[in-house]
Amino acid sequence: MMKKNKMIQLINNSLINLPTPSNISTWWNMGSILGMSMMIQTLTGIFLAMQFSSYSELTFFNLINSSRNINNMWIIRTIHTNGASLLFIFMYMHIGRSLYFGSYMNKNTWKSGIIMLMMMMMTAFLGYVLPWGQMSFWGATVITNLLSTMPYIGKEITQWMWGGFAVNNYTLTRFFTLHFLMPFIIMALMMIHLMFLHESGSNNPLGTNSNIDKIPFHPLFTFKDMLGFTLTLMLLSSMILLNPYLTMDSENFLPANPLSTPNHIKPEWYFLFAYAILRSIPNKLGGVLAMAMSMMMLFMVTLNKKQMQSNKFYPLNKIIFWTFLSTTIMLTWLGGQTIKFPYTEASKLMTIMYFMYMPMENLTTKLWDKMMKNF
Repeated sequence: MMKKNKMIQLINNSLINLPTPSNISTWWNMGSILGMSMMIQTLTGIFLAMQFSSYSELTFFNLINSSRNINNMWIIRTIHTNGASLLFIFMYMHIGRSLYFGSYMNKNTWKSGIIMLMMMMMTAFLGYVLPWGQMSFWGATVITNLLSTMPYIGKEITQWMWGGFAVNNYTLTRFFTLHFLMPFIIMALMMIHLMFLHESGSNNPLGTNSNIDKIPFHPLFTFKDMLGFTLTLMLLSSMILLNPYLTMDSENFLPANPLSTPNHIKPEWYFLFAYAILRSIPNKLGGVLAMAMSMMMLFMVTLNKKQMQSNKFYPLNKIIFWTFLSTTIMLTWLGGQTIKFPYTEASKLMTIMYFMYMPMENLTTKLWDKMMKNF
């Protein structure tokens, strides 16, 4: 009975009576939608794992057979595939909102979120390999080859990951094992992320830390989250019923063939911005480091930053933020283009602009504050 009372008290404190800023907008719904999307991905992934064969000679044909001949398996597969794209859409929107409104000043919450982003990207890459189509096989070959750029031990690590001298059946088995396990690690990190969030409290559009204007989480934000869940499920349902293969590459409908390289190898759309940065650097090791730094810079955004309200109150920073967003969208588009003029030159320019975001934001914040003091 005491355990039951403690559980009810915990739910009341963490969900129902949680003090929440009254002025947070729909942009703050992205976190709860991400949690729901992660649950959908995990559940559909478990059902897909029940039918998966990790023997490379059978994987592709087993997947096609299960989609055609097992009741409703095509729905589960398309929910899982399109759900990954929706997950990253909401993840990028969540990160964009945090950058714009200065939520990264809650450093523990921000860093745990970026770790989850990196783990989700790794999990998505591992899952992209599992259908064992042409693009899956060659995408795995290209990306895992990047590890060979590590000095001294790169070649040995790459061959250890492959389980041989090229991507093969052992690689597929290892990728499947990791892809199955990592979502549970991510969900544990989600709990830590929420713990840090409840410790510091949510940010708000004004960026103030005052506890004066806060209300209980339930009922207003509960219903807002339920509306967000409903709209997201409607969007996902529309995708899988009207155009279920919208986010799939046509090359992946061909079985993997190590002797036939696709004309244009590219990852899923949510990796294309990093892929464009990788390709924009002529040196292989330099490209790998630049791609890694494109993610690591999100960790460093909290360095040398004073507690600021929000980009909403820094007009120059608003311009820089929207320029950064436009740059990222351009890099995503350029990552899907062939390696030729003018795409290569444009990728180099966009890469420079991408990495200028953080120093420019720091500089404009200091200049604006100085100007306001003098004024």
